[in-house]
Amino acid sequence: MGIRALFDEQQIHQYDVGRTTVKVRRRKLKKLLDAIYRYSDEIKRASYLDQGKPELEVLTTEIYQITSEIKKARRDLSEWMDKQTVGTPISLLGASSYFRYEPKGVCLIISPWNFPFNLSFCPLVSAIAAGNTAIIKPSENTPHASSLIKKIVEDIFSENEVAVVEGGIESSTELLKLPFNHIFFTGSSAIGKIVMKAAAENLSSVTLELGGKSPTIIDETANIQNAAKRTAWGKFMNNGQICIAPDYVFVHEKKKDAFIKELKKSLQTFYGTRIEENEDYSRIVNEHHHARLESYLDDTEKRKLEFIQKGQIEKSNRLIEPTIVEAPKADSALMKNEIFGPILPIFSYSDINSVIDQINQVEKPLALYIYSDSSKNCDYIIQNTRAGGTVINNNNIQFSNGNLPFGGVNNSGIGKSHGFFGFAEFSNARAVMKQHIGLTLFAFMPPFKKWKIKIAELVVKWF
Repeated sequence: MGIRALFDEQQIHQYDVGRTTVKVRRRKLKKLLDAIYRYSDEIKRASYLDQGKPELEVLTTEIYQITSEIKKARRDLSEWMDKQTVGTPISLLGASSYFRYEPKGVCLIISPWNFPFNLSFCPLVSAIAAGNTAIIKPSENTPHASSLIKKIVEDIFSENEVAVVEGGIESSTELLKLPFNHIFFTGSSAIGKIVMKAAAENLSSVTLELGGKSPTIIDETANIQNAAKRTAWGKFMNNGQICIAPDYVFVHEKKKDAFIKELKKSLQTFYGTRIEENEDYSRIVNEHHHARLESYLDDTEKRKLEFIQKGQIEKSNRLIEPTIVEAPKADSALMKNEIFGPILPIFSYSDINSVIDQINQVEKPLALYIYSDSSKNCDYIIQNTRAGGTVINNNNIQFSNGNLPFGGVNNSGIGKSHGFFGFAEFSNARAVMKQHIGLTLFAFMPPFKKWKIKIAELVVKWF
């Protein structure tokens, strides 16, 4: 079925889907949950073939994220779908008010290549919970994952409810011309702007899960061993190809040497001395992104900047080993771009206000991480910066808490996802008021006598 025909089928079917009960939607989510369990070995295999991902990372960053999202939605769906009663001002005496979440309709989910299963199926969970139909466009950069996503969806859903469209830029372009009721996009800020422009042509609402340069601050009170180990884990998981990975680090000058020592120690513990033979270390997704990262390192060398640790680079198997760079300049390739790879710039500081100034001079990040044992320092940093989310004394873990809203701000994203916030993103909060009695309203209808004006003045003053 062609893309336009597929969209038309879902558009026709959207109201049947939208009328489904809690019980029916829970049943659909259970089918998806069972399918994820059933296809888990194939998910692991596809992830390895596309990106060399180790099994444990696939279990925790792909499969677990989907299953936990489904379980939460099934558990809380009845509460989410209930009408939400709200108060009515006394000036509208005699009326009652509530709102309810209704489906937006036909939705488009454009997912990226770094976590293709997680970032295709988690938004789908929210779309299904909210009562929508959906078309998923997975990334062509991970063909094994894309093919398997299509296979899983076709196994449990009819095309007029959930479908997958594969292909490259041409498919995405054709999809974005259609008047979807909502578009959920995960990817770079540059492509997010293209998606938002296309959505504007049809006044489609959007959720943009983007990225940016997420800083880490390690102050003089921090537990350096924990900070180093957790930063190494969060940065070099999936070879640094994570939108919420620490992009660069500010460490207090008193703790810098100790941090670097512990960071190197953690990397050796994680991956050993022969990383090219280590199956726990992922690979860069394709030659294009390998070349992009290599160009950042070439720029670093041309500028004669110091490599604290320079990893081995092998184009043939898309390997870039963990690399640490000393304080690159603001106009360097490493600092002008989201790195999205296993390269970590490190800066030292003495005054926290200088760090805050540097963070606030660039786009608001998706995440900001703080390592500190001082509540006062943490509060000060949070109050004086802006970010999509913050974790204190760890990194990356905010994504796994379905009770928190996940998303960026401005350049790092628009809208929120996960749990209730994902359900709400795929829903329209429809306001409903019912008039029972209310003589006060007649006082505001023509003809506007003087006594009516007096009543209006009293309402303005007292209510």
